[in-house]
Formats: sequence, C-alpha cells, structure tokens
Amino acid sequence: MTSPVPAGPRIGLFATCLMDSFRPSVGFAAVKLLEDAGCTVEVPAAQTCCGQPALNSGDFATTRRLAKQVIETFAGFDYVVGPSGSCMATIKNDYPQLFADDPQWREKAEDLSRRSFELLSFLTDVLKVDRVKARFEGTVTYHDSCSGLRELGVKAQPRKLLATVEGLKLSEMQDAETCCGFGGTFCVKYPDISEKMASDKVANIEASGAGTLLGGDLGCLMNIAGRMKRLGKPVRVFHAAEVLAGMADGPGLAEPEVR
Repeated sequence: MTSPVPAGPRIGLFATCLMDSFRPSVGFAAVKLLEDAGCTVEVPAAQTCCGQPALNSGDFATTRRLAKQVIETFAGFDYVVGPSGSCMATIKNDYPQLFADDPQWREKAEDLSRRSFELLSFLTDVLKVDRVKARFEGTVTYHDSCSGLRELGVKAQPRKLLATVEGLKLSEMQDAETCCGFGGTFCVKYPDISEKMASDKVANIEASGAGTLLGGDLGCLMNIAGRMKRLGKPVRVFHAAEVLAGMADGPGLAEPEVR
C-alpha cells in the first residue's frame, strides 16, 4: 500500500496592484514557481491593496483599514507570498507598527508578519529551492529594488536562481543597489529628481551591455521601462519570476520606440 504524499504548504498569493492591473503574467509565473516547489497556491478574491501608497502619504486611517482587510483575508494560510519587496515589506514590517496601540490587531499583524515573504526569498530561504528548469537566451542585468534589498534582505536569492537558467548570462550594472527614482509617491512629489535618477539607472543598464533588465518589483521596472522607452533604449524588461518560470516572452514591459 502506497503512503499518501504529504501536501505542501498552503500559500496565499498576494496579488499586488501593479501586477493585477498591468502585468498579470507575473502572477502566473509566481504560481508556477510555487507549485513546482510543491506548494498549494490560492489567490483570495477578497484581497486588496496593502496600503503602501496611503502609508507613504501619511494617511494612516486608510492604511489601517486596508491592513485589516489584508490581515483577515490571509488568515489561515501557512504563508503569504508576493512578487514584490515593497508590498511584502509593508505587510511584514509596517503592519505591526500600525497597530502598536491596539493589542488585538497588533497580535494579528505580527502573526501575518511571521508568515509573509517576498517570492524569491521564500523560494530560496524557506523552501530551499536551489535551481529552476528554465531557459533564457541572452545577457541580463539586475536592478535591486530599495524595499526588497534594504527591508527584506533580497539580494543573493534572485541571482542564485538566475544562475541556474540555461542560456542566461548575468552582467552586473554599476550601482545596481541605487534607487531608480520610483519610490512609490516619491516620483510624483519630486518628478525632476526622479527623472534624473531614472536616467542614471538607464545609463548604467546600457553600459552593462545587457539586452534585458530584470528585477523583483514592478513599480521599479515600470518606472525604468518607461524612461527607457522615452529615451529610445532597446532593452527588454521582465520581472525575474517570468524568466525563472520560463515565461519571459515578447517585448517585456515596454517596447521601446527607437529613434
């Protein structure tokens, strides 16, 4: 008699606003990577924004309201995983602080915090995935997003997995850890500074010689892709999950109009 195969962890996928509105393929890639690693993945329909834009703008009442909905929606999952360092840092680091004066909700926020992870760090650090079955022909460079890098320690994890992708060569750009100028509401409040930072990032990408830019946060990637398009730079842009899942097809986030 064959013993039943134990079920893998039950994952609640946090579908970020940008992924949902602009790049659903990142969500499909995340599901594939998690399922390939033995997880059961669900995408709760009741989830909404993590509240980061409101938090960045100082609207704490709205942030708490959104945080409560997220906390309740993801109760009961073994883990909550999202393909975004900024969103998951908000859930993991900021939620407990939001409810510092509310013991009941603080306890719930801390419980969610312990179960919440950025996708690529979850695959490598928790599930101990050390390689993927994917192929991508070409040279890529990688942008380290501020929140993932500085708040969650995401740096080596994507590079470890990308090193196992057949045909892929990584060419590190100068100042890979420097902000691209997006910063959530920063690019709205300080557009001139943001534009200069994005232009500097584009110059470093071009100098790397890579034909493709990868990263782990759609906000950063869309910001950089938009600047490259306006500057006429022929570099494709993908979320790293799309490459790791073997789903990086077409022009990527932006199809530059080369002048």
